[in-house]
Amino acid sequence: MVIILAGFAMIYPLLWLISASFKPNTEIFQSISFFPTTFTFENYSQGWAGLSGIGFDKFFANTFFLVAMCIIGNIIACSMAAYAFARLEFALRKLWFAIMLVTMMLPFHVTVIPQYIIFNKLDLINTYWPLILPKFLAVEGFFVFLIVQFVRSIPRDLDEAVKIDGCGPIKMYLYLIMPLALPAIITTTIFTFIWIWNDFFGQLLYISEIQLYTVALGLRMFLDAMGQNSWGALFAMSTLSLIPLFTVFIFFQRYLIEGITTGGLKG
Repeated sequence: MVIILAGFAMIYPLLWLISASFKPNTEIFQSISFFPTTFTFENYSQGWAGLSGIGFDKFFANTFFLVAMCIIGNIIACSMAAYAFARLEFALRKLWFAIMLVTMMLPFHVTVIPQYIIFNKLDLINTYWPLILPKFLAVEGFFVFLIVQFVRSIPRDLDEAVKIDGCGPIKMYLYLIMPLALPAIITTTIFTFIWIWNDFFGQLLYISEIQLYTVALGLRMFLDAMGQNSWGALFAMSTLSLIPLFTVFIFFQRYLIEGITTGGLKG
């Protein structure tokens, strides 16, 4: 019973959000009833119409594009870096791996100012490049470490077998490591999707043109542009923005758990 009550307390804000999205603006904060007395879809139609002549579908499309590019970058760069650390022999490999682990301990706010200065010098502000480009440079140490641990769990006897068949390092990476490390790759995909979709600070820092706004920035506009009268639309679009997150987690949670546990236990 205690667990049920605790679970309900944790999920109550989400349920209230969904309920409030179907209430008129005048009822959201004036009625203590959990269920709306007047059921309306006006908040969804108003929110989907967007602001400043740009519909919310544009914000969703921008977000999906940004997420897709970041996922591609993380999968390619982090898996290649992990393969190098786990299988290839090169000078100072352990030192570089230790340096990579140290980067995981640096707070984001320590590096944000130097990164902003660099991208500003490159004239990349107000584009998606500051958010996408680092992903293709294997800056996510957590994903590199996760895939390294998973690759180390793959028997090296398989390496010798594919070498006999004439596979070099590149073919070994493409046809052996990548398929066998699929749970870790999917885990990287899920975490990247969730982190980029929920990111607000980074997108707010680099993007200022409304045409490039993502869902996170679009939600903020309801308050900035129209004040308290747009609470209903804000809650409605917030509810819609949660659907992709729940969908990804529900359908891929098995791979998520497998990727984390296998990488952690066998590493």
